[in-house]
Amino acid sequence: MSLLGVALISCALFVAGYLLYGRFLARRFELSATRGTPACSMSDGVDYVPAKAPFLLGQHFSAIAAAGPIVGPILAGLWFGWLPALIWIVAGAIFFGAVHDCSALVGSVRHGARSIVEIVREHLGPRAHLLFMAFVWLSLIYVITAFTDLTSASFVEPTYGGGVATSSSFYLIAALAMGLCLRWRMPLWLATCLFVPLVGLIIWCGQSAPVSVPALGPFRPQVVWDGVILGYCFAASILPMWLLLQPRGYLGGFFLYVTLGAGLIGVFLGGEQIRYPAFVGWVSERGLPLVPMLFVTVACGACSGFHGIVSSGTTSKQISREPDCRVVGYGGMLLEGLVAVIALATVMLLAPGDPGAMESPDRIYAKGLSHFVERLGVNRDFARSFALLAFATFIYDTLDVATRLGRYIFQELTGWQGWRGRIGATLGTLALPALCVSVTVKDQTGAVVPAWKIFWTIFGASNQLLAALTLLTITVWLKRSGKPWWLTAIPAVFMCTMTLWSLVLLGGPWVAALARGRWTMDWIAVIALVLMALAVLVVVEALKAMGWRRGLG
Repeated sequence: MSLLGVALISCALFVAGYLLYGRFLARRFELSATRGTPACSMSDGVDYVPAKAPFLLGQHFSAIAAAGPIVGPILAGLWFGWLPALIWIVAGAIFFGAVHDCSALVGSVRHGARSIVEIVREHLGPRAHLLFMAFVWLSLIYVITAFTDLTSASFVEPTYGGGVATSSSFYLIAALAMGLCLRWRMPLWLATCLFVPLVGLIIWCGQSAPVSVPALGPFRPQVVWDGVILGYCFAASILPMWLLLQPRGYLGGFFLYVTLGAGLIGVFLGGEQIRYPAFVGWVSERGLPLVPMLFVTVACGACSGFHGIVSSGTTSKQISREPDCRVVGYGGMLLEGLVAVIALATVMLLAPGDPGAMESPDRIYAKGLSHFVERLGVNRDFARSFALLAFATFIYDTLDVATRLGRYIFQELTGWQGWRGRIGATLGTLALPALCVSVTVKDQTGAVVPAWKIFWTIFGASNQLLAALTLLTITVWLKRSGKPWWLTAIPAVFMCTMTLWSLVLLGGPWVAALARGRWTMDWIAVIALVLMALAVLVVVEALKAMGWRRGLG
C-alpha cells in the first residue's frame, strides 16, 4: 500500500466525520446563530473579541497543534506498528478528541466563556475544584519536563543540533523585536512582510553558525541546555503577552501551516510505498502493552485534555456565533489529526531494521518531511533545518502555555499576588522540571535513557485523563441541563478506563516491590499514583453531582 492511499482514506474519513458526526453534535447541542455569545455581549477589545470563524480556526489550530501530534504518533508507530496508531488517530480524533474540544468550547460559551476549571467549581463543587486544579498543575509539570528535555536533545544532536540551536535563539529574538515593533504601532501587514522572511533567513544561516554549550561542572551539555530552556520558560511566564508570546505564536503559525501543507503535498505527489510493518506486536520492545498504552502514547493527535484548557480559556471568548463552535472546536481537532497522520507517515517510510528508527522523534520527523518536500525541488538540508526548527517552535508554544498556566494555578492555590507572586509561582512551577531533567534517568533494565522517553508515557496518561475529567464535567452539565449527556459520557468512560489502567501499570510494579520489602523510590510511580488518586476523587465528586450518591458517601 502507498502513503497516498493512507492519506486519501484518512482525509476522506476526517471530512465525513466533520460533515456527519460534527453536524450531529451541533444539533444535539442546539447551536443557534441567534443566541448571543459572551464575545459579543461582553466585548471589551482585550479578552472578549468576536472573531470570524476562518480567522479563529487558524488561531485555535495554532494554539493546540504543538509537538504532541508529532511525537506521540511516531513513538506509537515505532512501538506497535503504523496501523494501530493510524486507527486510533482517525477514530480517536473523530469520536473522542473532536467531541472533547467541541463540547468544552460549547460548555464554556454557555457559561459566560469561563474556563473548564471554573465550570468544575460550579457543577462539581469546591472540593472537586481544588482537586482538579492540583491535577492540572501536576499534569503541566510533566508537559514542561518532557518537552524541555526533548528540545535540549535536539540541540545536542551531532549533525544539525548546533544549527537548530542557533536558529531557535535568533527566532526568539526576532519574536521579541516583532513584539516591540507592533507595540510601536507598526502595521501587522508590514511586520508580517518583514519578520516572516527574516525567519526564513534565520533558518538558512543557522546551520552555517552552529552554537554549542560546554559542560558546566557535573552538568553535561544537554543539562545546560535544559537550564537555558527553563530560563526561557521563566521569562515567557512573567513577560507581557504582547512582548514575546503573541508575536512568537504568530510567527509559529506560519511554521505550522507550511509544514502541514508541505507534508500533504509531498505525501500526495511522492508516490512513496509503505515500508514499516503495519503491526509490530501486542507488547513493545520496552515491555509496554498495546492496550492501554497506545491510547496514552498517541495523546494530542487523537484526544488531548489541554485542548479543553485552550478551548475554554481563550477561544470561547472569541466565538461570535454558536455554530462556529463546530467549525473551530470540532474542525480544529480534525486538522490536528491530519498533522498526526503526516507525522506517522514519516515512520511508514522506514524499512524494518533501519537505523533511523532508533533516532529521536524530531529526527525522524525532520528526515521524513525533508524527503517529502525534496520532491518539490526544495533543498533537503534547508528542509530538514526548517522541520527541526518548526518542531522546536511547536514545543516552545507548548512550554509557553504550560508554564504560564502552571503559574496561574500555583498563584490561585497559594494566593500569591503581584510581581513577587508571579516570580515565586513561576519558580515553584519550574522547580520540579529542573530537578527531573538534571538527574540521570534509567529505564527498567538500568540503561541510561533520555528523560523525555521516561516522562512521555505519564505525560500522555495525565493529558488523556485530563480530557476524561473535562468530558465528565461536561457530562454533569449536560445531564443537569436535560440534554443528551451520553454524547460525552461514553468517551469519558473510555478515556478514564484507558488512562487509569495505564497509571496502574506505571505505578503497580513499584507498589509490588514495596510489598516485597524493596524500599526504593520511583518518582514516576509516585506521581502516577498521585494523579490516579486525584482523578478518582474528582470522578467520585462528579458522580455525586449527577445524583449517584449511594455508596459514595
